[in-house]
Amino acid sequence: LHYYHLFVFMASVLPLLAFDISQSTRCVAIPNQMKVCRGVGYSEMRLPNFLGHSNLEGEVVPHSEDWRPLLQTGCHPQAQAFLCSIIAPVCLDAFIQPCRSLCVAVRDSCAPVLACQGHLWPEALDCDRFPDEEDMCLTPYLQTCYLNNCPSVEDAPAVKTVLGAFCRHDFAVTARIHRSRHPGDESEFQIEGRVEFIRQGPLLPYDTQHLLQQWLLINVRCASALVRPARSQLYVLTGSVLPDGTIALTYLFPWHKKDAGIALATRKWKHHRC
Repeated sequence: LHYYHLFVFMASVLPLLAFDISQSTRCVAIPNQMKVCRGVGYSEMRLPNFLGHSNLEGEVVPHSEDWRPLLQTGCHPQAQAFLCSIIAPVCLDAFIQPCRSLCVAVRDSCAPVLACQGHLWPEALDCDRFPDEEDMCLTPYLQTCYLNNCPSVEDAPAVKTVLGAFCRHDFAVTARIHRSRHPGDESEFQIEGRVEFIRQGPLLPYDTQHLLQQWLLINVRCASALVRPARSQLYVLTGSVLPDGTIALTYLFPWHKKDAGIALATRKWKHHRC
């Protein structure tokens, strides 16, 4: 699907964000075929949605696919939350729109990607249309809440320890985590450079960096213990892919220049049998 389809569609229907919220609504399960909102953090959506769509099979699901090219770029870790809050709003007692701040965060990251495709951020997604955080709305930090413990971090691990972690988990990757100088910024933690696979498992190459970035955004408390401000650190990260498509990190190994054990383990892994 081409981005042009997305913008023609959105420009024609998004002014309906101001539709009468007093009209009769109903809650329905988010269907499995609505893949763009899979793993968004809730299972029921409200109809009509904020586009005014009330026909699940005839309108909502088909048009949701128009967003797939944008989401696959991984342009912002909460692009999915932003878009799904419009096309598949969570079913609560009150209508929850995305906050203006969430719109701005997604726009600032994704607009350059769209510009590369020859398209501007559509006027229909003007962030001034959305409420301030003083109102009840989806903020840049209100997403799925993962209650997992922080992953174990082991310095200078033995080769056997590293190989065991590779065997026990779905995936193992190397990634450099950077922490900005200013604590509390939304972009305080970033995946820097390429993510390299040691054990790919069910991960998809185009989606892995986005999933790691999403984990850092949600698990700020855990991430804070990994890197000092204004520094970067290369890690070997192992973990599992959850049923909703997100990831859980379990064992992390800081990879310093003198860590011969990790280098040896990654070489042995090519011929290792669990």
